[in-house]
Amino acid sequence: MTIEEKLKHFQDICMEDARERSNRMLDDYMKALEKTFEEHKQAEKKNADLQVKMETEKLEREINKKLSIEQLDLRREAGHRQDELKDKLFVELRDYLANFMETEEYEKFLERQVQWAKEFAGDEAFTIYMDPSDAERARRISLYMGVAIRISDYSFLGGIRAVIPGRHILIDNSFQTRLEEARHNFKFELGGKGSE
Repeated sequence: MTIEEKLKHFQDICMEDARERSNRMLDDYMKALEKTFEEHKQAEKKNADLQVKMETEKLEREINKKLSIEQLDLRREAGHRQDELKDKLFVELRDYLANFMETEEYEKFLERQVQWAKEFAGDEAFTIYMDPSDAERARRISLYMGVAIRISDYSFLGGIRAVIPGRHILIDNSFQTRLEEARHNFKFELGGKGSE
């Protein structure tokens, strides 16, 4: 298994585990909200049954209005909860990446990324950038591979970026970009009752 496959497998396992935990937490939260909602509906129905027959239609309209508002509030609350869980998930993912960056596998990953960029550029002039936190690694990889590597003026959380000016190409294999893409594309898949 290659490092990319291991990294992909590691990322898939982390994402699946985090997704499962967040889905379980969200399902538990939704069940509790649905139970509260059902108790509220029953109480409102009992109150409506006690009213005078002429007031029944009026009360039913008010109850339906209240239920609609509560459903909107519940959905809003569920949305806020999803955002909180998503934030926690991506904090954990950053921790996993930080731990990965402390391994030899990460340096090998960087070497493969540099080699790929070098091969992709072919005879074209190119510039490779590494994160400031990888300055020592950049020096070793530069000497080992015979490629000039610049240290970026700002952090992009690891990985590499490469520019091939002659072809107007930016290769962005930075962890920051990968995390932003993952966060943008991430959606909770609700398996519980009431999911849309």
